[in-house]
Amino acid sequence: LQSNGCGPGFAEENTSSEEQAMIKTTGNSYLASPNLPDFCGCSPGWSSAFYGAECFDSEVHNYLNNLGKKKSSESQNIDAKKVELEQLLMMETKNYRKTIKFYQKLLQKERRSKGPETKSMLPKLRGQLQEMKSKVQFLELVKKYVQAKQWGVESCVLPTVIHNGKADAMDMAPMDESSLLLYYNTEKHQCDSQNGVRVLQAGTPLGLMAYLYSRNAFLEGYVQQFLYTFRYFCTQEEFLQFLLDRISSTLSSASLDPSTSLTKICNRSFYILQAWIEDCYSVDFATNTDLLGTLKEFISSKVASLNGYRERLLSLLEDASARKSGSADLCSGVDKCEEESEEGRRTLHSLCKKLSEDVSRKNFYWKLSKGMGPIAQYQREHLHTGPAVLPKPCCSSFTEESSVSLARADEVGPVLLIECSAQQLCWQLTLLQQEVFNKCHPVHFLNSRALGVKDKCVAVPKAVSAETVSLKVCNLFLSKCIQDQYLLQLLKNADSISTWVAAEIVTCHTTKRQVSLLSKFLLIAKCCYEQRNFATAMQILAGLENLIVRQLPAWKILPAKVAEIMEELKAVEVFLKSDSLCLMEGDRFKTLPTIPSAHVLAMHVQQLETGGFTMTNGAHKWTKLRNIAKVVSQVHAFQENPYTYAPDFKLQSYLRQRITRFKDADISALAADNCANFHQIPAEKQSRKIQDTLRRMKATFQ
Repeated sequence: LQSNGCGPGFAEENTSSEEQAMIKTTGNSYLASPNLPDFCGCSPGWSSAFYGAECFDSEVHNYLNNLGKKKSSESQNIDAKKVELEQLLMMETKNYRKTIKFYQKLLQKERRSKGPETKSMLPKLRGQLQEMKSKVQFLELVKKYVQAKQWGVESCVLPTVIHNGKADAMDMAPMDESSLLLYYNTEKHQCDSQNGVRVLQAGTPLGLMAYLYSRNAFLEGYVQQFLYTFRYFCTQEEFLQFLLDRISSTLSSASLDPSTSLTKICNRSFYILQAWIEDCYSVDFATNTDLLGTLKEFISSKVASLNGYRERLLSLLEDASARKSGSADLCSGVDKCEEESEEGRRTLHSLCKKLSEDVSRKNFYWKLSKGMGPIAQYQREHLHTGPAVLPKPCCSSFTEESSVSLARADEVGPVLLIECSAQQLCWQLTLLQQEVFNKCHPVHFLNSRALGVKDKCVAVPKAVSAETVSLKVCNLFLSKCIQDQYLLQLLKNADSISTWVAAEIVTCHTTKRQVSLLSKFLLIAKCCYEQRNFATAMQILAGLENLIVRQLPAWKILPAKVAEIMEELKAVEVFLKSDSLCLMEGDRFKTLPTIPSAHVLAMHVQQLETGGFTMTNGAHKWTKLRNIAKVVSQVHAFQENPYTYAPDFKLQSYLRQRITRFKDADISALAADNCANFHQIPAEKQSRKIQDTLRRMKATFQ
């Protein structure tokens, strides 16, 4: 089995809960209660929004068609296929877990004894791990495909979806699909049996919501794209009411027969509702208590407990709320994964968190032309070093090798910045950056103009707080749509780090120390972008490009090799700004952790938001919204592959203190108090100049 490259993008399922829910069956028996479909992990995931219809290739189709066939002439019902798929996935995941644990034990044994036998076994085991990981991801993708194919209706039934949810349905005039949605035809799709395939081009708000019930909505990536972008044409309250109306009108009439339209509409409504909660709880429900209250009241009063929907949804809301409240500990909780029970509630992705590249290897290279010329001579195709399945050691080597005592971490002064290595500082700054990045959501990068974000290095003025930003200017969301402003915190954090970098340099009282700090920050930035932490690299670059810092005399005596790093950083900046999807090229982003520059990403989204969102007939351009969803989906893609460096909490505390101290500093005022920031004229030369001036003035009076 081969992975088609889309698998890691999906949120992997909770295998332990699946094991408990699995009914031990033989032959052609299958999972029971048709009343309660398998809604475990309804969110399609970022890869659905990014790849769209290409997410499920022909290999997935063929595998599902052949699943469960004992003979080529036989066919098997979908429920039996699901049972066999669940059993295969359960078995492969267990084997994958066991192999990871065995590899970790072997790795520790090899470090202690360094025996030739264990050293020869490690490469073979790495290959097996990569194979098993690909197989599990492929089976997860097939499972998502099975779920996505269920409960959809044909396009001609979409007007009925709208009709069923209306209280005054009897008085409604019949609707035509063409009045709701606009399509354009393309060439035959590789997985479509027709001569051509219709692609959604535009639609009214009601039509776009109704298209969620289309048979191919999940397969095309439409559902995930809709969840990212619906705020441009409807509010959260309107979308929730649309779903609840469909549930109310079909729940009592839905039969056990899954082929009826009412059953499909009812189940698809619950499916979409759960996907919305799973993916967007933090940006829609957590920030809107009225919306959350409406949903909970509906579930408690309208949804019967007999079919299990009520318990499932209430449990989902409770879990989502707990995750939201505990998100502050997301980064520090990586090491706690080893303390969790293997049979506890753990997803396949929690296993993947332990897998990382050898961070000591450089894995991001840039080729610069001499004299820089046009800064377009960079290398987009980068070498892949090492397999992506290597478990990261529990203890980092830099903790053992470091001779720096961090007992004085709370002391004022850049002592530790100079004494610690660039790699040590890079790792801890990356973990600090990851902590704030993991709290953001793709929706946070939408409609950023309304938050006052502009195309400047300092996006958010220090004097303006998030609460005072006017939402009346350039607001692309509907006026009643509540927008989470976490992006402002993300940009303010970036600005604080840039200011800290500049402040540390201009407060050095000797030119020699300034040279040391300049070199250290340049090396840190280089290490950051080589490890694909572009956020911190660009923040350091912004600090070094501060007008006061750029005029320091220390730049003239900086070693040439270190000074060249500045040009490399500028080339990286040009690369990041060149294409909104430049970091998603190839497969590196799936195996190597990545943190993008928040400001650069926000500017790319603003570029896509430029221009009208509606056509002349009032229909909203879905092609435009789809492109926006594709760009912001990379946020979730990067969050799925975290850095696993060992945290040094004392060093992190020191860095936090220094950043907090200088975050609102006036760099020009700090620089004015330090004579090392000015070009010094030698005393003899200055005295000679004064004497010559006096001599000339004396001559004019004679």
